[in-house]
Amino acid sequence: MPEGEVALALAELRSALEIGLARIDGQLALLVQRSDQTDKAVEDLEDRVASLERSRWPLPTIAVLASITAVALTVFGVMRR
Repeated sequence: MPEGEVALALAELRSALEIGLARIDGQLALLVQRSDQTDKAVEDLEDRVASLERSRWPLPTIAVLASITAVALTVFGVMRR
């Protein structure tokens, strides 16, 4: 194989490699962008869940309040008799 053909083949190989690497770089950049968007969406969702958890009444607290109210009404009813 003459040197000219080898040099041409190497140049074509180099060009194909550069094109392939550029395509991979573009795909990686897109994946990083999507990952960043997903991270932000997860963070927003975590904030929303934390907000809902802070604003809800826990069931044990409601049960205690209901029990205290029942006892108070019972005592008030007994004292009225």
